[in-house]
Amino acid sequence: MLISVVIPTFNRMGMVLRALDSVLCQSYREIEVLVVDDGSTDETERWVNRCADPRIKYIKTPNRGVSSARNYGVDRSCGEWVCFLDSDDLWHRHKLTEQVRHHQENPDSLVSQTNDIWIRDSKRVNKMKKHAQIGGMIFKESLRRCMITCSTLMIKKKYFEGLGRFDESMPVCEDYDLGLRIARTHPVALIDKPLATKFGGHEGQLSKKLPVMDEYRVYALNKLLRSGVLDDEQTEMVLSEIQYKNAIINQGRRKRGCGPAQDS
Repeated sequence: MLISVVIPTFNRMGMVLRALDSVLCQSYREIEVLVVDDGSTDETERWVNRCADPRIKYIKTPNRGVSSARNYGVDRSCGEWVCFLDSDDLWHRHKLTEQVRHHQENPDSLVSQTNDIWIRDSKRVNKMKKHAQIGGMIFKESLRRCMITCSTLMIKKKYFEGLGRFDESMPVCEDYDLGLRIARTHPVALIDKPLATKFGGHEGQLSKKLPVMDEYRVYALNKLLRSGVLDDEQTEMVLSEIQYKNAIINQGRRKRGCGPAQDS
């Protein structure tokens, strides 16, 4: 089956070539790779177009953010299944092979992710227990922190489109928002092998530019609450998490001499 791999990028020429190479070297070969250049001003276009592989589709768009780039890539994709890879991360050789095997053996499974390795400031980081990836019905766990890792995600395209895709109004935590919508109704299969490497600590990370991440998570929670799709138990869990996150936000605001956070 054809797998569409969407790689959004913005001014990461060296990194995106590394990410692209890790996809082209996959043991699973039936892929198309959509590199969505979100308005880069470096040499990304020239270097990606020098890659002589017919599976690559280079797409240049105005700078509208990572969510828009991912959504646009899906719009232009032809595969039944979609994977995402951040341009500063990379895949291990058998990543797609392992996930394709899972979905062929479990045809009712619509979404899967793998374990990963963290590299920060060029050093491997041992994950804390709270950051360990888990599988199954993970809605409750997804409220506190993002349990979906976009760079390891494989999702059926029709299911992704039915979820409402990535929220393009969110500059960060768009993966948290999508994860909530996935975990609310469907189990997430975990391939418990480290099949990707995530790199952090470098310049250009959105989380560095927008440090108050919980404000965007509260936005996502309130949006889910207003959607009317939650049952009573889920509603109580979401309300509790909003209260918890707002307490943290307000504590930070008081330290900075700012006003309190809003509940919605």
